[in-house]
Amino acid sequence: RASGTVSATYADLHLHTVASDGTQTLAEMVARARACGLSTIAITDHDAISPELTGRVTTLLGVEVITGVELKADFDGVAGELLGYFVDPASPALAELLGWMEKGRLLRMERMLEKCREAGFDIGMTDVRRHAAGNLGRPHLARVLVECGAVKRPDEAFERFIGRGLPCYVSLEKIGLREAVEILHGAGGAVSVAHPCLMRVADWDSFLDGLVAAGVDGMEAVYPYRTSPTTELAIAPELLAMKAGQRGLLVTGGSDDHGLDSTKTTLGQIRLPYERVEALRRVTAA
Repeated sequence: RASGTVSATYADLHLHTVASDGTQTLAEMVARARACGLSTIAITDHDAISPELTGRVTTLLGVEVITGVELKADFDGVAGELLGYFVDPASPALAELLGWMEKGRLLRMERMLEKCREAGFDIGMTDVRRHAAGNLGRPHLARVLVECGAVKRPDEAFERFIGRGLPCYVSLEKIGLREAVEILHGAGGAVSVAHPCLMRVADWDSFLDGLVAAGVDGMEAVYPYRTSPTTELAIAPELLAMKAGQRGLLVTGGSDDHGLDSTKTTLGQIRLPYERVEALRRVTAA
């Protein structure tokens, strides 16, 4: 467990920094987590690993920091994301995948900016880059749309322009589920499905059986799903956790916090018992 003055043994296994679309540096996120009484966190930036994370685990300010990543993936026609935990940033296959996804994000942003200009907004890549220290994501574009007066708030940009199916939205090319799991396992990681209760799944039993067959290790059932009263869940987290447990899948959890002044400031809402972290660690040692 983490050393230092933090005595609580709780974890948050889903956090983002400026390495992707978060608003805070690694040090700032660790300081906030420590102030919340968390002993362990996982940094799971979108399709990227912070260059400050050079090993699978480190300790900062007395907080155990697990190197993770959140990958967009194609679950046989269902869009979703995978969380990799305890991954080795030096893994050649993982580095190659992240490089491919970085290029894909750049091309996607260029296409979204074209759509924004067609909608009458005079913005370009320089404007987006001003908000991004790492991988490009829609939250960066949302901030630009606030700046140019198109919307008043970043979440309004998602509601009106850049959310799925809206005028300025462009989908991102994704890796297949099985290949993604293989690469994450090859990097020494454990694999969980990110916020699965938000996925558009028709038959959960069949879907979960497919995940087990693909080698997935866990499901993120502990998550601030009900923060927004407008959020529609495809399945209740408690039911998902039960079904996952019946299949030997671990239960993981995290707040998905993106930093202060972001659209997701949720750190402290999830306090995952440390035994869940130990279970993930055992998977990587198997």
